[in-house]
Amino acid sequence: MPRLLHLLCAATLSATVAIGQQNHAPDSRLQQADSAFHAGYAAASSGDLATARQQFERVVQLAPQVEEGHSALGSVLYQMGDYTNAIQELEKALHLKPGDTAAQENLAFAYTQTSAYQKALPLFEALDASNALSTDAQAAYVRALAATQQLPAAIRKTQAAIVSAPQNARLYDQLGSLYAQMQNWTEAQNAFEHALQLDPELASAHLHLGIVLSSEQQTAAALQELTVATQLAPRDAVAQLELGKALAVANQDDAAIPHFQQAIALDASLIEAKNQLAMALQRSGKEQEAIALFENVVATQPQNAEALTNLGLARVQTGKAKEAIPYYQRALAISPNDATTHQDLGVAYLQQSDLDDAIREFRAGLALATDNPQLHYNLGLAYKLKDDLPHAIAELESAAKLDPSSPDPPYTLGILYMQQGRFSDAATQLRTALDRRPDNGDGWAILGSVYKQQAHLEDAAAALRKAIALLPNQPGPHITLASVLQEQGKKEEAAAERKQAADLTRVAVNRQRATFSTNTGNILLQKGQVADAIARYLEAIDSDPTYADAHRQLAVAYEQQGRTNDAAGERQKAAALEQPPAPTHP
Repeated sequence: MPRLLHLLCAATLSATVAIGQQNHAPDSRLQQADSAFHAGYAAASSGDLATARQQFERVVQLAPQVEEGHSALGSVLYQMGDYTNAIQELEKALHLKPGDTAAQENLAFAYTQTSAYQKALPLFEALDASNALSTDAQAAYVRALAATQQLPAAIRKTQAAIVSAPQNARLYDQLGSLYAQMQNWTEAQNAFEHALQLDPELASAHLHLGIVLSSEQQTAAALQELTVATQLAPRDAVAQLELGKALAVANQDDAAIPHFQQAIALDASLIEAKNQLAMALQRSGKEQEAIALFENVVATQPQNAEALTNLGLARVQTGKAKEAIPYYQRALAISPNDATTHQDLGVAYLQQSDLDDAIREFRAGLALATDNPQLHYNLGLAYKLKDDLPHAIAELESAAKLDPSSPDPPYTLGILYMQQGRFSDAATQLRTALDRRPDNGDGWAILGSVYKQQAHLEDAAAALRKAIALLPNQPGPHITLASVLQEQGKKEEAAAERKQAADLTRVAVNRQRATFSTNTGNILLQKGQVADAIARYLEAIDSDPTYADAHRQLAVAYEQQGRTNDAAGERQKAAALEQPPAPTHP
């Protein structure tokens, strides 16, 4: 740091005099100390801090009462990042010579690096009072004031510095950051924009302006500023993080993920980047990749309730509800009044078929958020699974009223009403659900069955044909439609539907057999029983020649036997089966 080297230069002459005045010390020790001091200064000037440290350590050993030795050693230790030992030496220097402004400034810097701002402030104040503050020290003084929540004073100091240096873009950037800490977004934005007028390539000002624009929900403008910041300072981890966050807010997780990854690569200690990356992966359906990141976050920040909840959710999403429960419980111990966490814990219990605990958590969530439609729906679903239909219907009706756009409450209500024989009410609810989600093939099949019960045969046939269009490989709707057609006297059409249902049933049974044989083969292959595994894969293909997984796994087994050509052939078959059908043209 040039400022510190300059201070060392100033100290050299006074040190020589001071050492010569130590008449009580042996001349040889004084001479050795003087030589070591000059050697240390030369090494520091050339950037060889390790040698400078060794030489200045010799000085303080040979002449411990000479203040300049401690000051010089403290300066070098600071430059090396050894702030604890730098502080010790600089405190010794000021004890010996309280008026040494070089030691005062360096010690103030060291205190700010260790977040000891209250200790740094008196030193900055003394330097300021004697007009001995350098530009760097002024900036550090302002940071110390801001860190101790003395923001108005920090702003006044920065404004005074701007008066003295009105073309200094970094001072305006610093002023904007202070306004931003006070959430005075308008003044912050004005300061950052002024900084960029003075220096359009000041990356930090682009970064800070982007953050302010994000806070004001000016997403497009924020993305532009943050993109420029990363272009000007591509190795700035915080800039990469903030651009990723802005992209995530804009629902562009695929674009955000590389920036979070880059931030982590640049600064592995940046926990927020890991947390943001984990959430983006989770939103993108990559829950398994998110789990390790969330685990790292909660290991570093065990009181981070949001990360604990997200980790629990990722466990549930990957089918490991039992493992999720302790994380939700830890989150609730930290934030017991979080209705969403109660809801998520209830869902985990629901997946474990622990209905009583699920109901308890959903009710606890509703005590905190009485108008939450999802909590009412989940509680109704839990009551339904417990065969408590009156309570289930009451909760589902509440959910339907609170969220008139959701298809889930009316769909589930339709099924419950059907089970109670309330076919008219069931049909009404199912039609409502299907209006909101018309691609629900199972819903159309159930509605068709309800219409059949009501003897509304034309409506039933129409609903069932929609179900068949959406679920072409399921035999159930064909069977019900066959029954409807039979009642309508359309015997030939009914027979055709029954035949199609039988064919689909046979295909489903064959696929089930193929799946079982393939899974058995996979287990045998893991055990190294390759020949037996091949036999099971061949059985699977015999049951269903169109099952691509069986061909793919057979290729793996052939490869392990050295049958390269056979393996290649099976892979080709699997790839061909997975190709989408060619478009048909009229």
